[in-house]
Amino acid sequence: MTDHQSTDDLENLDWVQDERGVDWEELSELYRVAPLGIKPADGLQTVFGNSMFKCFVYSDESLIGAGRAIADGRDCAYIADVAVHPAHQGRGLGKAIIRRLVSLADGHKKIILYANPGTEGFYAQLDFLPMATAMAIWDDQERAISNGLLRPPGDTTG
Repeated sequence: MTDHQSTDDLENLDWVQDERGVDWEELSELYRVAPLGIKPADGLQTVFGNSMFKCFVYSDESLIGAGRAIADGRDCAYIADVAVHPAHQGRGLGKAIIRRLVSLADGHKKIILYANPGTEGFYAQLDFLPMATAMAIWDDQERAISNGLLRPPGDTTG
């Protein structure tokens, strides 16, 4: 299939918007194989439980995609942790998850996400624009700098 998977194919999947019944170990494995890093099951249960909007996508009872948005109900929503199983990547599922989360967050003044370096074009297709003034503090600043997610102190390029 191409990135233009038919709407019918996406609609034939099971879309779930709450965490009841989620197998957190299966979700942890999804992030590992996506590959989006190691995210322990108990941590995922906490962050999804504390997120206003969530989306879990199943095919034949197997979890193939997920994402969430932290939101305050009016001003700001932040889309995070969007993952698609490698066997289902490149078919439009990631875009569909993000579109669903954006739709759920409709009415917020701003919807934010951060993009890994090199993925900006993907998010631009979904109407996200680069921010000129975003700043961050990470628990592992040096790793975030080495991965290109943060610029070192004093770097004003970009």
